[in-house]
Amino acid sequence: MTIRVLLADDQPLVRAGLRMVIDGTSDVEVVEEAGTGSQAVQLARQLRPDVVLMDIRMPEMDGITATETITAELLPTRVLVLTTFDDDENVYGALRAGASGFLVKDMALDDILTAIRVVAAGDALLAPSVTRRLIEDFTTRPPAARHRELNGVTGREHEILTLVGRGLSNAEIAAHLHISPGTAKAHVASLLTKLGARDRVQLVIVAYDAGLVSPNWPAQRSENR
Repeated sequence: MTIRVLLADDQPLVRAGLRMVIDGTSDVEVVEEAGTGSQAVQLARQLRPDVVLMDIRMPEMDGITATETITAELLPTRVLVLTTFDDDENVYGALRAGASGFLVKDMALDDILTAIRVVAAGDALLAPSVTRRLIEDFTTRPPAARHRELNGVTGREHEILTLVGRGLSNAEIAAHLHISPGTAKAHVASLLTKLGARDRVQLVIVAYDAGLVSPNWPAQRSENR
C-alpha cells in the first residue's frame, strides 16, 4: 500500500526537493503541499494523509501548533517534524504536541524516507541529536522530578519498557528476552494502552521518567526506531 504524505513547509524549494525524492519511490507519494501551518491542518482534515512532514517555523500557524491540532483531532495521520532548528523548545514542543518523530534537515534523504515509512507503520523515530538532548535533560533533573508511578504494569512489562527506553526494536527485545517477536509486540501494545502513550517516543520518555533507564546506558539507540 502506498504511503500518502502531505508536505508542510513554507519554502517552495524545500518542498520541491522533497517531492522529487519521494515521487521517485514506489511506496511513498506526495498527495499535497502546504505553505503554512493552517493550510497543513486544513489539508490533513480534508485528505487524511498517512504522514505529514511538518516544518516548525511557518507563517499563520507554526508547525508545533499545527501538529497539536492534528493529533488532538485524532486524525489517522502521524506527524513527522522536519526542521533546521533542533533547540530544546522545538524538540519538547513537538513531542508534547504529539509528533511521532523529529528529524533535522541535514539528515540524508534516504534516512528521511526511512523515517516516513517507520512513522507510517505506527512506530516512532528520533534524530540522534534529539535523543541525546532527551538524555541530557533527564540527567539534569532531580530524582523527584523523574519519578513516575507505573500502576498496573507487570514485571515483564517493566523489562519491556526498559528495553524500549534503551532503543531496542521489537525483534531485538524478543531476542534479548528469548520470546517471540509477536509476544514482544503484544507487550509493547499493552504498555501503550496502560500508560496512555501514543507511540514509542512517549514510551521512551516514560521509561526515563520512571527511572528505568540510566542516561549513561552505553547502547542508546532510540534514534533508530
